[in-house]
Amino acid sequence: MTTVAPKDQDQVAYVQSVSSHSDKEKSAITTDIISVSGNSEGKLEPHVQFINTDDPFPESPDAPVEDQQLTVRAVLVGCILGGIIAASNIYLGLKTGWTFGASLFGSIIGFAILKPLSRSAPTFLGGGYFGPKENNVCQSAATAAGSLGLLFTSGFPAAYQLGLLSVHPKDDIGRLITFTICCAFFGLSFTQPLRKFYILKLKLVFPSGVAAAYTVHSLHVGKNAEVTARKKTKALIYAFIFAIILRVVSEYAPGLLWDWHIFYALNRIGWSSAIAAESWGWIWEWTPAFIGVGMLTGINASYSFLGGSFLAWAVLGPIIVAKGLAFGTIANPSIPGYMNYMGMWVPSPRYWLIWPGTLMLLCASFTEVACNWRSLYAAMRSACGMLLQRFSEDGAVDDIVDPVPEHERVPFWAWGSVLVLSTIVTCVVMGVQFGQNVGVTLLAILFSFLFSFIGCESAGRTNINPVTSIGNASQLIFGGLGRGQNYAIKRGELLNLLSGMLTLGAAEQAGDMISDLKTTHLLGASPKAVFVAQLCGAVVSIFMAAGLYVVFSTAYPCINDLSYTTCAFPTPDVQSWRAVAVAVSSSTLPIPSSSGY
Repeated sequence: MTTVAPKDQDQVAYVQSVSSHSDKEKSAITTDIISVSGNSEGKLEPHVQFINTDDPFPESPDAPVEDQQLTVRAVLVGCILGGIIAASNIYLGLKTGWTFGASLFGSIIGFAILKPLSRSAPTFLGGGYFGPKENNVCQSAATAAGSLGLLFTSGFPAAYQLGLLSVHPKDDIGRLITFTICCAFFGLSFTQPLRKFYILKLKLVFPSGVAAAYTVHSLHVGKNAEVTARKKTKALIYAFIFAIILRVVSEYAPGLLWDWHIFYALNRIGWSSAIAAESWGWIWEWTPAFIGVGMLTGINASYSFLGGSFLAWAVLGPIIVAKGLAFGTIANPSIPGYMNYMGMWVPSPRYWLIWPGTLMLLCASFTEVACNWRSLYAAMRSACGMLLQRFSEDGAVDDIVDPVPEHERVPFWAWGSVLVLSTIVTCVVMGVQFGQNVGVTLLAILFSFLFSFIGCESAGRTNINPVTSIGNASQLIFGGLGRGQNYAIKRGELLNLLSGMLTLGAAEQAGDMISDLKTTHLLGASPKAVFVAQLCGAVVSIFMAAGLYVVFSTAYPCINDLSYTTCAFPTPDVQSWRAVAVAVSSSTLPIPSSSGY
């Protein structure tokens, strides 16, 4: 939801609706603002103002000129803030399967750090004017530094659970880092030829990018900008402190401040059958991360989560156990009826439910692709046309008007060289460290590029990048390739996991980076400065994501070991990745007939 600060203190601005309109491959977002103010008779009269977010915001005539958008202070602070988001994304990904970009966090906290520094410090220590365009560089660096965490909440834990790598991730830290390098820069390269099509021609919404642009704009422009910035910063700091205090204190009183085992308590006071709900995991957990996820994803997605959970663990689970299609184990012999259904034995309810859940993800992804095939085809033609135009001799004129001055655009040689170097490094790493031939690696890179269209299209229209489904779809393709080449089961599983993660990494970064380019477009900032900041942030993300995964795996071995019957992290993404890897590589179908067919 986009919010605009009121111009006067006696005015209240309400965001009435945010709607997207499409006409001949042209999509725009219009926010209707109703300003309520008092007239001379004391009555409230609404005034409707339409703000088109397709075009750059008008610059304030009173604002100083930003000669330096790309600065060391902006990139450094952005990378540090992105590192914080990387840690939270590993946690959230293992808990919920969702990760979130660092754009809003980087915008607000970056402003809170750099604005006072710009006023108090001398120039050689980071002082000097700090404006919205430099703020944009800061949040772009944060977004890039906080990305790639999904690799370590999906494919890599699945590989360790299947015994495809070393026993402990810390023994593979070198391979984890080099593989992350392979995934770190493709998305950055892919977004540059897609920028003109998705942002300047189709004018897709990219809600996160629009929200970040409005946030940055409100922090710097207007007479209430200082007050707005102070309020937003305090809100983030208070929420951060509250979450930390709650988590620490709850360790000493988990039954009161963290987990509410309501049905267990009812069983203890005499309602014996209530223990069945406890066995199926129906407890109330006061997790700040989950509360924040619900606030960010919105009501529709939250309803979908709740509905899926109820269907799986209150309807289907009890039915398949009652019919003998799956079974649990005794959790506590002293409490009659207290069972554990969360293990991964065959066929446990959790194992049974993996297959229809994974199939729903894949079907939803392919259906979305089919429904948007025209715009995806047009995007591919546009990107390929731009590449061919670079090498044509007839001097064809580009029909898309780019408002960015030539010296602020990312030149072809810059993103092209990053793409070529990334391809070479990926081929070497995959061949030397994982035994994958060059042809398969190049095919994986090609599919990474094609699936990046889906990620950008979905992020631009819905603000959701279905990277898990994209990775699973890539697994199906390379699983079939491995079967066709008669690979051994273990090698086939590793092949489709690694190839799927290459696709996932590229699609995830492409969606995040092009959203930053939408913010850049609205703020009238330099794409070249943002590109350099994203490159710096991507370097940070390589070491942060891999290092944090090792830390989490060491603290919680159950993440990578299926022998644990309980785990603090449900790892929903890992389950689907492991299921697909096993299904497409096994010589016999491992899916229970009642579950999959």
